[in-house]
Parts: sequence; structure tokens; C-alpha cells
Amino acid sequence: MENISNEVVVGTTCFAEHEKRNVSCEKKACRQWMQSNCNLNCALIAAKQNEEGLTLQQIGDIFQVTRMRICQLEKASLQKVCL
Repeated sequence: MENISNEVVVGTTCFAEHEKRNVSCEKKACRQWMQSNCNLNCALIAAKQNEEGLTLQQIGDIFQVTRMRICQLEKASLQKVCL
């Protein structure tokens, strides 16, 4: 396993470095952290997997909820944005 330091790297982002090095994030206090080893524990990496976008089912699988729950959240979010 690669030795990872906690130093700040200027000109990059946390998720970019994790993706580049293929190393899972262990900073559970990060607001983008999620339990998903296949996405390196990062919601931002999970979200950019597919340039065409993810299906409701794929998003539900990432967050371990149903497709219908994602649909409900999407609808509620759109209603708040479009007020």
C-alpha cells in the first residue's frame, strides 16, 4: 500500500488525487465521503463515473436506497429549486 500523507497539495482536489492514485478516501468527516469501495469512498467520484449521467437505479445502488427513493428526492429537490 502506498504511503499517503495528510499534506495539502496545491492546485488539485482531494478526489482528483484519490482517483489518480486509485486509493480509497478514509476521511469520514468529509462531506463527500460515503461507504462505497468501488467509488473510492467518494460521492464526487461516483457521480462522475458516467458522462451521460447515472440512472436512478445506479444512484440508488451507490447510496444503498431504492430507485423510487431517489426519484422522490429528485422530485422534492426540483420543486425547491423551481419555486
